[in-house]
Amino acid sequence: MDIVSRFIRYTQFNTTCNRKNAAQGQIPSSDGQWELARHLENELIELGLEDVNVNDKCIVTATLPANTNQDIPTVAFFGHLDTSAERDTDTNAQILPYNGGDLCLNPELGIYLKQSEFPELENYLGDDIIVTDGTSLLGADDKAAIAAIMNVLAHLKANPEIPHGTIKVGFLPDEEVGLRGAKAFDVEAFGADFAYTLDCCAIGDMVYENWNAGDVKVVFHGQSAHPMSAKGKLKNSLLMAHKFIAMLPGGEAPQYTEGREGYYWVKELHGSSAETVLTIDIRDFTEEGYEQRKVFMKAMEASCNALWGEGSVTLTVSDRYSNVENSLKGENRYPIDIAKAAYAQCGITPNVIPMRGGYDGSILSQNGLPCPNLFTGAHNFHSIYEYLPVKSLKAASDVVLAVVEQTRRHFDKSAS
Repeated sequence: MDIVSRFIRYTQFNTTCNRKNAAQGQIPSSDGQWELARHLENELIELGLEDVNVNDKCIVTATLPANTNQDIPTVAFFGHLDTSAERDTDTNAQILPYNGGDLCLNPELGIYLKQSEFPELENYLGDDIIVTDGTSLLGADDKAAIAAIMNVLAHLKANPEIPHGTIKVGFLPDEEVGLRGAKAFDVEAFGADFAYTLDCCAIGDMVYENWNAGDVKVVFHGQSAHPMSAKGKLKNSLLMAHKFIAMLPGGEAPQYTEGREGYYWVKELHGSSAETVLTIDIRDFTEEGYEQRKVFMKAMEASCNALWGEGSVTLTVSDRYSNVENSLKGENRYPIDIAKAAYAQCGITPNVIPMRGGYDGSILSQNGLPCPNLFTGAHNFHSIYEYLPVKSLKAASDVVLAVVEQTRRHFDKSAS
């Protein structure tokens, strides 16, 4: 099966995550993820991989044993099974030639992928592009990753003369709803030395830097009173929450920041005059900056309690995930070096970008499995305008294969 047919086959599984089910602790959050997992299990068995398993959390794992006596660390590749919840309709993927201008996705509904809105289309003039009919997501996030990885496994099985070390693969559920598959993943039992996720962006993009991320929960304790006798008694927790929000740094919010600029993101507010709960995301690329933001939050709590009375505000901070770069420093930098060598082998110039978000590798890395993030080649994730140039998909698979080769070369060179 060629990689394009493989990808389109995977898009036919509706693996939309379910936020409500996820919030209730169900993993995976949708039945479609089980269906794709079982399909991949069968494919991996048919390919002849070993230790093929789908566990009770819908995590798919398998091993391609080494075919050389060279001492090579075990490399792993990961993709995620679920697609984002922005759309839950079935995917109707189609391959269209791009000859410039706007690309019509659905003539009946008048839906176009407009060159004026997506100028990077010019980079794919003359290419075939995989799109939807404009009524769903494409699911390249992250089925393009699964297709690229499975394509490499099939290639290596069909060409046993290509020397390689042990290769492991993992396909995880519910990345889109809190990286829940990665959090449930047993890194130690898996047995890999380093890994790569494929969960990013255009051809050439590479990520080994993302947020240090934390969750802040602020509870405002008020005092309710009947308005007839409220004077001097009513302590309105809703107004306290609004004043707290107003004291946050005005320009340090997602809508005002970019690149490596951190922020405070007011996510949710609910309650009554008696008690109100506020949730805030804090994000920073540096460990120092992240710690300073946590200190600032606690200082806000102390200041408000001094203003409104002790016990008026209770604030807790919990860490969500850390910057992958924290796990890729010094002697642990070799996965980055191998990836860059793989890009060069494929004639691709790396475009190193910071990810203003998290991905499964964030969790895997902090749990002891260093994990940069490679491109799938797709654009416009989480949108009906998501598209995947065929050449970019093939390039993603080529890079995975090159990583296998460069891993062998890197450690052969180190040994000598």
